[in-house]
Amino acid sequence: MLAYIVRRLLWTPVLLALAAFFVFFMGTFAPGDPAELRLGNRATPERIERERERLGLDDPIPVRYFRYVGDVLKGDFGDSYHYQGRPVLEIIAPRLWVSMQLNIAALIVAICIGLPLGFYAAKKQGTGRDPAIVISMLILYAMPVFFTAPFLILFFAVKLHWVPASGWGGFFSLQIILPALTIGIPGAAVFVRHMRASTLEVIGQEYVRTAHAKGMSNFVVNYRHVARNALLPILTIMGFTLAGMFGGSLIVELIYGIPGAGRLSLDAIFQRDFPVLTAFVLLGAGMLVLANLVIDVAYTIVDPRIRLQ
Repeated sequence: MLAYIVRRLLWTPVLLALAAFFVFFMGTFAPGDPAELRLGNRATPERIERERERLGLDDPIPVRYFRYVGDVLKGDFGDSYHYQGRPVLEIIAPRLWVSMQLNIAALIVAICIGLPLGFYAAKKQGTGRDPAIVISMLILYAMPVFFTAPFLILFFAVKLHWVPASGWGGFFSLQIILPALTIGIPGAAVFVRHMRASTLEVIGQEYVRTAHAKGMSNFVVNYRHVARNALLPILTIMGFTLAGMFGGSLIVELIYGIPGAGRLSLDAIFQRDFPVLTAFVLLGAGMLVLANLVIDVAYTIVDPRIRLQ
């Protein structure tokens, strides 16, 4: 198991290096002169040229790339074009922390709803409850967030007054409930489909029938033999589900007025603030690589066959 974790750790710098390569060239070949974007349209040509020299924009691309990688390794993502030269990391770190809390809460919602419903639907195969659950979750998955979010706001915030309609108060605040539900419901639909299929496959295995034949209670069979083995394929899709949640949180943050990474990245696109935008891409890739590493380690813990291999 330790060797497996070490191999996965050795792949992490390679993936991050590829992400840095992509991000660098995305910023290098983006339209517009970085020096002019930094100084504004009113800057004189002489001042723009001095800024280009200061930033090293006339250096060969390989030199600029290795300088960029060296700065990133030191935690220096450059200065923002729009926010008066403030360091990029100082701007995006609190926003990323907000988005991370929101998406972790959404993943918890998706797990708590999707896994039990998927397991229950599989156990009720052949009854009306199975297709009812599957069709309901399919409809919820197909609904766009700009429809789901206003509905949740109108029902839970405006009509029932249970939770605030917008704003941000942290991970343990009431404000996180509605946006976490908005992001988590499509993820729950994905988990329902995969958990149902995985459970049906496990139920048909010989060792499950043997456990029933030995007189084990349904609870023991369902927990020890069915649920634990059905969860194995689910772990492999959690990383992709989390990535999809991060991508979908942009609109949700705008709707609920959450000061997260989504709003800041959208502002960076319209303001052509490429240092902020490229830092978001690189840090987002790093977080997803780390999340997949954690999921892989969890897979080795849950599945003894991986440890033996």
